[in-house]
Amino acid sequence: MYGVCGCCGALRPRYKRLVDNIFPEDPEDGLVKTNMEKLTFYALSAPEKLDRIGAYLSERLIRDVGRHRYGYVCIAMEALDQLLMACHCQSINLFVESFLKMVAKLLESEKPNLQILGTNSFVKFANIEEDTPSYHRSYDFFVSRFSEMCHSGHEDLEIKTKIRMSGIKGLQGVVRKTVNDELQANIWDPQHMDKIVPSLLFNLQHVEEAESRSPSPLQAPEKEKEIPAELAERCLRELLGRAAFGNIKNAIKPVLVHLDNHSLWEPKVFAIRCFKIIMYSIQLLSHLDANSRSAATVRAGIVEVLSEAAVIAATGSVGPTVLEMFNTLLRQLRLSIDYALTGSYDGAISLGTKIIKEHEERMFQEAVIKTIGSFASTLPTYQRSEVILFIMSKVPLPSLHHPMEMGRTGENRNRLTQIMLLKSLLQVSTGFQCNNMMSALPSNFLDRLLSTALMEDAEIRLFVLEILISFIDRHGNRHKFSTISTLSDISVLKLKVDKCSRQDTIFMKKHSQQLYRHIYLSCKEEANIQQHYEALYGLLALISIELANEEVVVDLIRLVLAVQDMAQVNEENLPVYNRCALYALGAAYLNLISQLTTVPAFCQHIHEVIESRKKEAPYMLPEDVFVERPRLSQNLDGVVIEFLFRQSKISEVLGGSGYNADRLCLPYIPQLTDEDRLSKRKSIGETISLQVEVESRNSPEKEERVPAEEITYETLKKAIVDSVAVEEQERERRRQVVEKFQKAPFEEIAAHCGARASLLQSKLNQIFEITIRPPPSPSGTITAAYGQPQNHSIPVYEMKFPDLCVY
Repeated sequence: MYGVCGCCGALRPRYKRLVDNIFPEDPEDGLVKTNMEKLTFYALSAPEKLDRIGAYLSERLIRDVGRHRYGYVCIAMEALDQLLMACHCQSINLFVESFLKMVAKLLESEKPNLQILGTNSFVKFANIEEDTPSYHRSYDFFVSRFSEMCHSGHEDLEIKTKIRMSGIKGLQGVVRKTVNDELQANIWDPQHMDKIVPSLLFNLQHVEEAESRSPSPLQAPEKEKEIPAELAERCLRELLGRAAFGNIKNAIKPVLVHLDNHSLWEPKVFAIRCFKIIMYSIQLLSHLDANSRSAATVRAGIVEVLSEAAVIAATGSVGPTVLEMFNTLLRQLRLSIDYALTGSYDGAISLGTKIIKEHEERMFQEAVIKTIGSFASTLPTYQRSEVILFIMSKVPLPSLHHPMEMGRTGENRNRLTQIMLLKSLLQVSTGFQCNNMMSALPSNFLDRLLSTALMEDAEIRLFVLEILISFIDRHGNRHKFSTISTLSDISVLKLKVDKCSRQDTIFMKKHSQQLYRHIYLSCKEEANIQQHYEALYGLLALISIELANEEVVVDLIRLVLAVQDMAQVNEENLPVYNRCALYALGAAYLNLISQLTTVPAFCQHIHEVIESRKKEAPYMLPEDVFVERPRLSQNLDGVVIEFLFRQSKISEVLGGSGYNADRLCLPYIPQLTDEDRLSKRKSIGETISLQVEVESRNSPEKEERVPAEEITYETLKKAIVDSVAVEEQERERRRQVVEKFQKAPFEEIAAHCGARASLLQSKLNQIFEITIRPPPSPSGTITAAYGQPQNHSIPVYEMKFPDLCVY
């Protein structure tokens, strides 16, 4: 039967006819492209035939190799490459098996051209990302064969170079194909590393000879591509760059063995070259720990080398695990702070102790912060998020239970640590791009970050504002708000504005009030300078652009109007500059938001107030306040209403455009929390004992006074902790009620509400019965049936009243 089908072409399967048609009569004519397109279309239309197509092509290629028909071999490999690039389906695994069988057949050939042809096809295959995993594929043969090609000793120098370069490219392809796929063979096993690494080093050690034979500089770029040593170095860098902390040992051990076996420690030029490639991946970090007590300039040099190495490191990993690397750098940062505060490496200055120069430690700290930013810039988004959370967890937060420690220069260790870690956090967050704000600013991170925003230190508060801005700014608009102004047309800023996404809306519903409260409380700080107001303006503007919907716009307007009231009422006794700055901040933001909302009446009101200020009160505008020499007014108590933005007017004009007028009419009042009280400020240990005399009211006949009660740190701490515990219980009770109504079944909620309604109705019935029922008879009660007492009612006119009631 099969013999008959072979003689009669029309009876052969269609896929065989399509495969046969791609081969021309003369192999020099090359692949028949029109027939190849038909074969590709057939393979895409019927993917279940793909494995048979591969098997038939493999059969033809093996037959052509045996008959030395190398022209047809090249055509078959070209067809295989095109099918492999075009077809990504669930049947691709069976096709790949046929493909790898044909590549292995070419690599087994003694013909250099066939080896190079097979290698090129394998490299193309290695760059393809497969849709489905393979559980049984093995690359052991390819590792062995490519390693053997790297040691080629062909008589012809040019052919030897091509074979070696093909072997290096093949090893590079094997690494790329297997290193990121956990289902593939573990390429980091010693049996594979003992072949791959020595093969790369064998070609790398001939770089000195290649450099000595290098031609003129004009010809060098062309010849450089033909040197296996350069390709081997790039491949070794890529291999080490993809190594995780647990695999780096398997990659380094073959290097040491190779140096021993080939006596390459003397001279040490090649050994130094090898370790320059691998040093930054793990050794420099441990070397930095080993030199933690060296001079600050030495440690700064090591850190700067790390920073430069991070630029060429592979994305996602540079040897050790990511958090371990950042932990090492943060540990060095803390040690440097301790050295600067104590003045010595041992924590105490004694005879013979090396005195530390504080400015050198500052230089080292800046180098560490720069290196942290360099490392973070090479990481993908998800790993950078982990690093951000990790650094934030190291920031010491104020606590009543941990008094501040004072250092030699009068600055406490906690404050310096906070500043340095926040600087590091700002470096990592710069350029951070995340479409989902819930992922960029998770609750645990945002709570810790905002708690530092309420501290007394102005520098720390400025860092927090800058960090928030770097997270929220996803379209590069930050620099457009670097100066506060009241532009008549904001189109000149060329802002990039996108519609608020659903994830951003959810984020603002959850965290908006928390953000508003901290912005409001930050405006009240007396120590604010121009940079703080610029950061507050940038934060308000970026929230309006990146995260705003109608509800957020309304709340932001209410917030800014509350800031204006803060400056007008001045309950905080703010200096004149701060009050003028708050007026100017409100004017600049309302000018921006009015043009973003494009409500004509709203824009007109804002414009009228700004023009009134320009004529008679320029000290309430940013152009006169936020300059090198501010022009301020000494009397801000009698500000006329024409200079103020009126909440009633804004709610009226925005309510007519579809905004929530009822919400706009409500003044913004921040919600004070335990965090606002406990994150402050000065240590409660500074509280002096107070003598409070309390009169005893329990026994009126005694005129004695109780002894004066002494209030100390412990009593105040106990009172605060007790009040916090009560509030915490109340908050927990509310949370349980809300959770019950959110998660409980409808029947349970209905039964609960029905029981409460029944209880209310029974109470009302009792009240009505008492109110409407006639009074009981003065004659008393009689016993009704079943022994139940019953009141006897008599008419009012028959009642006998006491003599006192008779007139």
